[in-house]
Amino acid sequence: MKKNMIALLIASAMVSVPAVSFSQSKDQTKTASNAKMGRVATEVFGRKSNLNSPRLSPDGSKIVFQFARSGENFIAWMDISKKNSQPNIIAKSGVVRNVGDREIFNWRFVGNDRIVVAFSGMDRVLDGQVGTITRLAAYDLEGGKPIPLAWKGAFGSASNIMHVDHENQTMVVQRSSFENDGQNEVVKVDVKKGDFSIIQRSNPLVSSWYTDGEGNVRGGAGQSSGGTQKSLYRSDGKGAMKTISKVKDESFTGGALVPSILTKEPDIAYALSNSNGYAAVYKVNLLTQQVVEKVYETKGYDIKGLIPNKDGNDIAGYVLFNGREYVKYIDETSKQIKAFLDKGFGKDNARLVSRNSDASRFLIEVSKPSQLGTYYFYDTQSGDFRALGFESNIIKNKELNHVEAVNYNASDGMKIQAIVTYPRHRKQLKNLPVIVMPHGGPFGISDEVRFDPWAQSMAEEGYVVIQPNYRGSGGYGAEFVKEGRKPNGYGHRMQDDLNDAVTAFAEKGLIDANRACIMGWSYGGYAAARGAQRDSKIWKCAIAGAGVYDFPKMKSYDKRNLGAFNSKFQATASDLIEVSSARNTDGPWSPILIVAAKEDARIPMEQSQTLVSNLKKSGKKENEDFRYIVQKDGTHNLPYEDVHIEWLEESAKWAQRFNPAYIDSDPDKQPPIAVRSTGKSLASN
Repeated sequence: MKKNMIALLIASAMVSVPAVSFSQSKDQTKTASNAKMGRVATEVFGRKSNLNSPRLSPDGSKIVFQFARSGENFIAWMDISKKNSQPNIIAKSGVVRNVGDREIFNWRFVGNDRIVVAFSGMDRVLDGQVGTITRLAAYDLEGGKPIPLAWKGAFGSASNIMHVDHENQTMVVQRSSFENDGQNEVVKVDVKKGDFSIIQRSNPLVSSWYTDGEGNVRGGAGQSSGGTQKSLYRSDGKGAMKTISKVKDESFTGGALVPSILTKEPDIAYALSNSNGYAAVYKVNLLTQQVVEKVYETKGYDIKGLIPNKDGNDIAGYVLFNGREYVKYIDETSKQIKAFLDKGFGKDNARLVSRNSDASRFLIEVSKPSQLGTYYFYDTQSGDFRALGFESNIIKNKELNHVEAVNYNASDGMKIQAIVTYPRHRKQLKNLPVIVMPHGGPFGISDEVRFDPWAQSMAEEGYVVIQPNYRGSGGYGAEFVKEGRKPNGYGHRMQDDLNDAVTAFAEKGLIDANRACIMGWSYGGYAAARGAQRDSKIWKCAIAGAGVYDFPKMKSYDKRNLGAFNSKFQATASDLIEVSSARNTDGPWSPILIVAAKEDARIPMEQSQTLVSNLKKSGKKENEDFRYIVQKDGTHNLPYEDVHIEWLEESAKWAQRFNPAYIDSDPDKQPPIAVRSTGKSLASN
């Protein structure tokens, strides 16, 4: 771990963050002349962000952010109160490649002169089982040595920051305890020194603790392998905790009233619950477990989260979803700023991503679903509104392929929402080739109306891209998730939803049902391989990355993930063979590209090797019926720029080989020439 930390802290270069004036970016609100833009090369969509997730210091004078240079990520800070200020690098975001998937995933200020980062990696943590290792480290902006925070005695996860005291530069952190076999405890950490003390011991009933706005641990919640949800609570930060609720949840879809925000009112909290079908906000008395009132709900969709006020004791806004995630603010300052931004940039195209302590200064990210983001700084007192930089210095704020949510009916009548990306270079949106791209997960996850690099990449090639939020996906209520977890869900009905997307959009006239390929990673890779095996008549080709193809072997590898919990929802022991594509390689298959990451600790390369071996035994020919690519530096999360680019470029080649984007019968037979990321014409647009 010490060697990994040393590698993590390496800083080797300085670059400037591009700055443009607000007036130069007004075309953000206009419709771009997309037809005049050259086709963006596939490699561009695999590149890392030039500016990512900036965060303000408490006084609003500095920002910490991630940026990319030569394919590598760095964490840096900059004093934005001074003219011509340059970034100061504090850490390289990744480590030596042979360590595997280990990178910084979060960063923030604690006080005005210290930055805390969280980093993660996959490792074997108990009895040979694979788990995620997360840790925190602090950096002094004056150049002091980085300080590990609460590492001693930590087990797997040690990065959940629950409360921050900027004035005293302390944090309350939840971490798993080595002493108690991975159960979660809570520690108070001195960010300046690295010292910490345990303020809440672990409890076998609790997997997640929660605090009030002052950082006092007030309760916890957990769920047994059988689905029983239990909640503990105390009225202050010192007394004994009592069990206040016990809810049976065999479907693992939630329902208990677990508090999100504790208010100033004694024992009163705001909680999210889907007990009535969809996740809504309730005001609840924790001691009596009585609902005081239903505070907010949306029709047909879940509320995805609550935004606390600066004191952490009331609601400032709701995170909503209707195919696109957006925020409804209820505090007056944020409401006024949101109205101002909606007027200037279009409804819900601007998001408040960070604010200082007194909510006088904000960082704002602006983008339409067809755009990558541009970041701005806004001082509400002085009126200073200026651009900090682009997420991509190549694409900048150009609009690419249009994205929208479209509903269709599955063959059993269930309504499914899909995210559709339309190819902007096509002469007409009619009878076009399609890439169906199922998301990973699968349960509780959903694709959204936003700029998706994979979907945009394939749309640039000339394909319609459809991302179905098949049953089991999140955001559409508890019953929708349960539909995916029924005995006929995994590998069957969930797979039918993907097939039905081809039928439905062909009936609309948008696509040609005979020109369809399926592409995905992780669960999406599983779905692609299952489609190639089960429904070869539908798919002209399949592109499968890092998927599970042999469930019996996967259960032996990862008992905790595919044990008691998922055995309820994936399949019975006998059915595991039926839904395993690697166990069914005889018979017709769609041509399939199989991509495996050698350093993938989440889904081992053995899964892909087994599939390839069995395809060969069944008489399938390599480079004709299938192609196998091993990314020797790859991990499950594609953290490196070159392996990400390879995944996209090889996927495009495979699709073009078996399902060309342009054919002789198309009215637009000649695709536009791609401008590569090093080309001057795109960079000067």
